[in-house]
Amino acid sequence: MGKTGPGVSISFWATPKKGIRANAGNNDNKFSMTDPVTTLPAAARVNLRIIPREQHNISRKNISSGALRVLYRLNEAGFAAHLVGGAVRDLLLGGRPKDFDIATNATPEDVKRLFRNCRLIGRRFRLAHVVFGDEIVEVATFRGSSDDGSGDRHVVVRDNVYGTIEEDAVRRDFTVNALYYDIADFSVRDYVGGYEDLERRELRLIGDPVQRYREDPVRMLRAVRLAAKLEFKIAPDARAPFDELGELLLQAPPARLFDESLKLFLAGSGVKSFRALDASGLLADVFPLTARALAFRGGDAFRAMIEQSLADTDARIAAGKSVTPAFLFAVLLWGPLRAQVEREIGKGVEPSLAWMRVANQIVAEQAKHVAIPRRFSITMLEIWLLQPRFEQRLRKRVSRLLAHPRFRAAYDFLLLRGREGAEVAELGAWWTQAQTLSHEALAAQLNANAPAPAPETVEKTEESDAPAPAKKRARRRRRRGGPDQAPASSE
Repeated sequence: MGKTGPGVSISFWATPKKGIRANAGNNDNKFSMTDPVTTLPAAARVNLRIIPREQHNISRKNISSGALRVLYRLNEAGFAAHLVGGAVRDLLLGGRPKDFDIATNATPEDVKRLFRNCRLIGRRFRLAHVVFGDEIVEVATFRGSSDDGSGDRHVVVRDNVYGTIEEDAVRRDFTVNALYYDIADFSVRDYVGGYEDLERRELRLIGDPVQRYREDPVRMLRAVRLAAKLEFKIAPDARAPFDELGELLLQAPPARLFDESLKLFLAGSGVKSFRALDASGLLADVFPLTARALAFRGGDAFRAMIEQSLADTDARIAAGKSVTPAFLFAVLLWGPLRAQVEREIGKGVEPSLAWMRVANQIVAEQAKHVAIPRRFSITMLEIWLLQPRFEQRLRKRVSRLLAHPRFRAAYDFLLLRGREGAEVAELGAWWTQAQTLSHEALAAQLNANAPAPAPETVEKTEESDAPAPAKKRARRRRRRGGPDQAPASSE
């Protein structure tokens, strides 16, 4: 598309057209036409606006060296080369993107010929990864639509359907993610009104929200996550279908919802994401056990525990420290676990059995919505099952618990539970002090605080102090056949 001057825009309606697919069987990688396919969100209007360099704040100093090398080489080879998506959005907002994605009209094979340090990935839609040390720059060819009209964008209908930049723009989810930084003239190209939405700090879907959510229900979670992260408001027409369509998240693959949960809670804005998810009503569709526990008596303390855990997680991420999903999920499911354990014990079930049985039930139930990999669920169970052991302040048990490999995580969890009541807070304080004492001092304290033995026990102890009768010496049996007989041969 030709360039336009500042303030000039080009408007047209995107209409269904024939899809374009790379001819994977030819070495020349020329494009070939395929059968017509449905393309573009319904009634998606494309209105090109070009923001020249002097009117935006993106500086190449804030773009990674690897991304710049890819952009320049593609441009020098005669291809269109654009920085795209979240990187452009974050740069315009004054942030520092972690990843830089590039969109181009070059095919993956073209990119591979230009870069020796390139590898091609993907089967449904091939992508080029250009590797510069620790940095990976993802390069994607402008995509057409691969929708068969069924509304399910996860069904593979035709591989590697390429299109124009206009098609690529309107098939993206949110307008603020459909901005293109053109390395040819350093302008920003806006096809769907994303620049204005960015200025208004509003998250708006491209196309009809109901249709787009039906195509991919996880877009509702993405809307909540991005709005919380960017401190944007969700456009009213994008927010309205949540109540009606939230149950569609039950159809989403649990493994995909696990990945989305990590983006929600382990990306540095966990507290804001949790509050936004709860306010949107979608928490009940993703974590139904958690939502029910928050609604019952004691929900305020449970909410405070979750938000404190997420605040600590956000702080660790900001400091560059590691975090684990196991601890997060243990916190999110603690409310329903504790309530059910108390009910089981009230029915007369032995406590250790109740804890084990309910813990496994809770993990299994949540896995129907959000898949929890076994390496994390095992850690969750260990954290939970160590909680009642903190109440057993006996010498041997204290020593064994302090030496447990999951003690630190379980101890942090105990401190987090301090809002449950004074008894739990006192328990946390005792274990905090216990870790500062030497082995001898801790043993002396435990012996001093140990309850006095019952009278019967004292009598038995005094009786046990008397010397035990000497054991009779066992008589040695002679071997059959007399002492002079040689042993039998093994042959």
